[in-house]
Amino acid sequence: MSIDRVLPVPDAAALDAAAASLAERGVRIVVGTMVNNAGLTLAKTVAPDRLGTFARSGLGASPTWNVFCIDGGIAFTPDLGVVGDMRLRLDLDALTILEGGLAWAPVGLFDQAGEPLPIDSRARLRRVQRDIEDSGSVVLAGHELEFVVTAADGEAFPRPGWTPYGLGPVIDHEAFLADVLTESAAAGLGLEQLHAEYVPGQFEFSLPPAPPVQAADAAVLARVVVGRIARRHGLRASFSPFPFAGGGGNGAHIHFSFTRDGRPVFSGGDGPYGITSEGGGAIAGIVEALPGIQAVLGGSILSGARLQPGYWSGAFACWGRENREAAVRFLEATPGNPYGANVEVKPVDPSANPYLSSAAILGAALEGIRAQSALPEEVTENPADVAAERGIAQLPSDLASVLEALRGSEIAERVLGPEIVAAVAAVRGWELEHHGSTPPDDLPARFRFAWSI
Repeated sequence: MSIDRVLPVPDAAALDAAAASLAERGVRIVVGTMVNNAGLTLAKTVAPDRLGTFARSGLGASPTWNVFCIDGGIAFTPDLGVVGDMRLRLDLDALTILEGGLAWAPVGLFDQAGEPLPIDSRARLRRVQRDIEDSGSVVLAGHELEFVVTAADGEAFPRPGWTPYGLGPVIDHEAFLADVLTESAAAGLGLEQLHAEYVPGQFEFSLPPAPPVQAADAAVLARVVVGRIARRHGLRASFSPFPFAGGGGNGAHIHFSFTRDGRPVFSGGDGPYGITSEGGGAIAGIVEALPGIQAVLGGSILSGARLQPGYWSGAFACWGRENREAAVRFLEATPGNPYGANVEVKPVDPSANPYLSSAAILGAALEGIRAQSALPEEVTENPADVAAERGIAQLPSDLASVLEALRGSEIAERVLGPEIVAAVAAVRGWELEHHGSTPPDDLPARFRFAWSI
């Protein structure tokens, strides 16, 4: 699968309009970000008068940006080493002006000749989205992210107690949360909800459905917004899969829905809950692909601590209506579900590159539709209680097994391309080699803010 070449070079009129908007809003710094294969958010910044260069010819960066690791190491591969250069080109169409004089946009990856690079995760997701659209369907995706607030020094926020989903935690952080809601709305994110979660110090927000590339951009931008505001309030926000030893994990669940000819594929059909044959194929495709793409959805050295039964993290490769222990949770079309029937994939955590996790999920769903795969039997109980008798696979929590499955996954290579699969295997393999023997209780503190802004 070749990557999508679409990232237009802006013309003079578009650049002039963007520059005028920046000046009018008092922007002093323009940030362009990429998310690499370890899930790290990397950036280049310019003054507003350099906007044209950033958007047209791009700024230089080493290809090793793609394999920078969570500990500062570099997982060199035969194709990603000290020789060569990338150009990071700002996507002017996604430029967003934030409060406080900062503007943000994602970047595309190109070589010196202006050719797109197959390692570009955002371009890969764009290609998957286009493949779905070319098949006659329309897809929307939405991200839910959990994070843990800490004191400025990174330690657990001092509080006498924590009521899961309670009002008390919201009032404790009322000014911070109010700013998150206000500034998210100003940035065009429009959070659907924001609430205290189960784990002490943990909050969750939901982003509205959008086309997949736009939805993944929103997930990245939301972290930028939360990270900036947390600092202003003397806090830090941890997007680690497992921030504190003995605690709970952060998820980064992805919801999606398909429609064909204006009709939803997850309702109005003859299957369970109205699932159509295409909808069943999409669910089947994901369930079947899960072991091979797990390294992309949450394959960090900390992800296995979260992906456990009882954590509502989707540790079992199965599906079920409103089943929060199944990897694939089905949400039926009901009056209480304003967006209609959709599917949530739960094993995803914040160590994942949101462009790659989206591409892997949606690509697997499309493969299931094309293969006319049959909807597997639903799991209506807690999977942990019936896994043995029904042959339901628990997703592995050890990184060695996760990596082995990725390296042997044909669907991962078809959907993501060999360059990206090799890079993901390299950075996660580095984590296993350099930190696999570290006592598990020491890892959360070491990498608490690796995936934060």
